[in-house]
Amino acid sequence: MSKFINKKLGTALFATAGAALGAAVLFGNIGNAEDTVAAPMEQQEFGERVRAYLLENPEVIMEAVAILEGREQAAQANADVDLIAAYADDIYDDGFSWAGGNLDGDVTIVEFLDYRCGYCRKAHPEVTELVETDGNIRLIIKEMPVLGEASVTAARFAVATKIVAGDNAYAQLHDALMTLPGNPSLPIMTRLVTTLGYDATAIEAEMNSDEVTRRLQETRELAQKLQINGTPGFVMAGQMMRGYAPLDVMREFVEDARVSQ
Repeated sequence: MSKFINKKLGTALFATAGAALGAAVLFGNIGNAEDTVAAPMEQQEFGERVRAYLLENPEVIMEAVAILEGREQAAQANADVDLIAAYADDIYDDGFSWAGGNLDGDVTIVEFLDYRCGYCRKAHPEVTELVETDGNIRLIIKEMPVLGEASVTAARFAVATKIVAGDNAYAQLHDALMTLPGNPSLPIMTRLVTTLGYDATAIEAEMNSDEVTRRLQETRELAQKLQINGTPGFVMAGQMMRGYAPLDVMREFVEDARVSQ
């Protein structure tokens, strides 16, 4: 949730703060229910007093925002733990997603990505640095094309490359696509794999196979189950991260996971 107060949140918090203030005004200095009934407050006067109090003490609203954010984040984290446990086999061992880094690492990072996603490209060098400098992380890549037909074409080509030419070919193409100036197109990808020494004709022939379709469909369904609606999306060290995060934040996730093991 944004740290800036939008109109809807502000209204809700005003109402909540008003209710709390009202309780304090009405009950704070009154001994029992009979006294409460004997000292009613007109609605307009009450509203004015609430407004005046909040204007004089705006920090009350910010405190309420912080509390609400904390509760929502805790609830989401708990829900994510349950989701990861429920779909662990599909997340970590679907039988077809590329895995690299230290395959015996004590922490696993799973990334859902789109080759045309700007934030995925921004995250790529940071994920690479994290995996390489740590030395004890397993990285799993899942193709999740969400930005149109060109993204689907790139994902199909990448998955087909893995099927036809193997993991090393996929890793080379993946790095090339993530660092490619501009958007990937079929002619560009064909030239890339040809330059790398792989059979572009066989890869193109595989692109629209039922197997490629199945893999992409299963990955999309998994993302939906995990409530990952955009890219990049991470299952990182047993937690969920929806969206881009800088390197230092990812390192914190990894270290937290090791402390809790």
